[in-house]
Amino acid sequence: QLKANKLKRNKKTARANQLTAEIEGYNASIAEMGTTIETLLKEQQQLTEAMQEATELREKEHAENTKAIADAAAGVDAVKQAIVVLKEFYSAQAGSFVEERQVPEMAEYKGMQSNKGGVVGMLEVIVSDFARLKAETEVAEKSAATEYDAFMEESTNSKQRKHDEEMKLRLEKDQAEFEKGRTEKNLRATEEELAKANKYFEELKPACLEVHVNWEERVAKRKEEIEALKQAWEILDRKSKE
Repeated sequence: QLKANKLKRNKKTARANQLTAEIEGYNASIAEMGTTIETLLKEQQQLTEAMQEATELREKEHAENTKAIADAAAGVDAVKQAIVVLKEFYSAQAGSFVEERQVPEMAEYKGMQSNKGGVVGMLEVIVSDFARLKAETEVAEKSAATEYDAFMEESTNSKQRKHDEEMKLRLEKDQAEFEKGRTEKNLRATEEELAKANKYFEELKPACLEVHVNWEERVAKRKEEIEALKQAWEILDRKSKE
């Protein structure tokens, strides 16, 4: 019984140590996954905020560019109409130099003028400036829209990847917590069995000690009996010789 009890106690002790180590491993994994999940949530929130901010800026920029393009287009049309009116007026004044006399301050204009010069030339330069502004703004708008779309696509994909990883980790964390709970239950059962084995061992010790003492007493009595038999034999032997 002592041998069987010892084997059982050793087995349960080893099993308890193994289960304890497994629980510690689960605790470490669960903590690590929890930290990673928190990081992924934070990164997703940061992406969401960045996308919202980018959208607000893009909408504002788009509105400004749309207005600028519309204003430039309207400017081109208005100035072209003015040029038509002036040309019609000047054509009615053929051979005269009314232009500079009526608007003498325009004679000092030194901007980007066409070869025709004068007010008409200045207006044609303005048309060119409006057209260039419209074209440049359209290019800037297209570039900004392309950059925004690329950013939103990459951010959306990145956010989805982080969300998928988060969900995967949540499932793994739930599974680890389940396995940890089951292992803790097994550990409690093992510890209960070990406690019973230890208790039984304590109960066995007095009985084994008593058996050991009784055996020694029997050996001592046996020796006394043998010695008494020897003495009796010697007495009988002496009498027979007399």
